[in-house]
Amino acid sequence: MTQPLVLASSSPFRRLLMQNAGLDFVAQAASIDERAIEAKLAAQNATPETVALELARAKALDVSTRFPDAFVIGSDQTMSLSHRVYHKPASLQEARENLLSLSGQTHHLNSGVAIVRNGAVVWQIVARAAMTVRVLSPDFVDRYLASVGDAVMTSVGAYQLEGEGIRLFESIGGDYFTILGLPMLPLLKALRELGAVND
Repeated sequence: MTQPLVLASSSPFRRLLMQNAGLDFVAQAASIDERAIEAKLAAQNATPETVALELARAKALDVSTRFPDAFVIGSDQTMSLSHRVYHKPASLQEARENLLSLSGQTHHLNSGVAIVRNGAVVWQIVARAAMTVRVLSPDFVDRYLASVGDAVMTSVGAYQLEGEGIRLFESIGGDYFTILGLPMLPLLKALRELGAVND
């Protein structure tokens, strides 16, 4: 018999990935101060990968207190260019500046996932995707933003690959699910090995 499965997230994208995989689960958002955790990690010069994993762990550990015996999945994603970590743009102007800073560069999406049971981390991973943005002219960025509008502020990179954001890229190296923020293949393997889902 499989154990209860909980997704510690309010993200509709992560819920959809879990549903599409045929998993039986409940979703419960974590009650943590992500910015405070990020600030503490920044003071320790933590890598973007570490930040993603620590946030994933914190979410799963928080929700685990409300679901005894359940396998709780926490996930988080950071976007980094070298040592710079990006956040969701607060305005179209910030989105414009961010996109121009990514022009001709390869940035990374770092997706951290942790599984917690009874307050203990039983599995964790950070998966990375390398995203190479083509050289963007300011005029193109302006047209892109005018077309996409405020939707760019819902994504840390000011793009959605499933929409017009794909036009920004020259090449992509990495798993599709990692890009979306929940590396499903290693997660499913871990859930099988833990007995959380049927083989």
